[in-house]
Amino acid sequence: MIAIDLSGRRALVTGASSGLGRAIALNFAAAGARVGVHYLKDHDAAEAVVAQIQQAGGQAAAFGGDVSQPAQVEKLFADVDAAFGGLDILVNNAGMDGARELCADSDPAHWQRVIAVDLQGPYDCTRQALKRMLPQQRGVILNITSVHEFIPWAGYSAYTSAKAALSMFTKTVAQEVATQGVRVLAIAPGAIRTPINAAVWGNPDSLRDLDQKIAMCRLGEPDEIGRVCAFLSSDLASYITGTTLAVDGGMLIYPDFNHGG
Repeated sequence: MIAIDLSGRRALVTGASSGLGRAIALNFAAAGARVGVHYLKDHDAAEAVVAQIQQAGGQAAAFGGDVSQPAQVEKLFADVDAAFGGLDILVNNAGMDGARELCADSDPAHWQRVIAVDLQGPYDCTRQALKRMLPQQRGVILNITSVHEFIPWAGYSAYTSAKAALSMFTKTVAQEVATQGVRVLAIAPGAIRTPINAAVWGNPDSLRDLDQKIAMCRLGEPDEIGRVCAFLSSDLASYITGTTLAVDGGMLIYPDFNHGG
């Protein structure tokens, strides 16, 4: 069996103190990468991820900052440079869906905050990453979108707009750098069992409703995203760029049509 090997690679995963980011960081470390565990507020949670990686024999460090603030992004990457001497893999995972607000009744400030985190943040992080990756002619950038880059979600127009835009941003940047050794991809998770949606999967009725929206009739697990990210960041995926891979248990194949129209 061919193993995923990220030995010698330096990775930064934004929003890695919990949920999908944590799983991505752990899988990167298991494959041999040195991992930057980024956090916004919960320093202790980030350090716990670092400790878990180190206890397993890996290398990691925690880095703080608000990805919606360009000056803090610049400092974040400077801190990574100081610790790792550069960067080979960036995962733009930090994000938020915001409060449910129908467009007609929404607060523009709330809308703009989601866009700042979910779209402006990946832009600024990608820009900083490319400054490091292009001179070395090597690098991988993974943008975590969502099935909601494809599926509308009433009440969350900022989130769906940001994720759809991030998908096109992925394709455009991939086109710009394809001949310079850098690959840029997006991963669209479906419903994954993380703390952020515990209220849904912790309730039998809402979980049953959600399962019916998934062809495989179950939620995904964080490691199922982490393993895909590790694969796409490795040389095993060296001919893949500029596309979105949905990791969604078949949510996008409309399981409601399983029994006909």
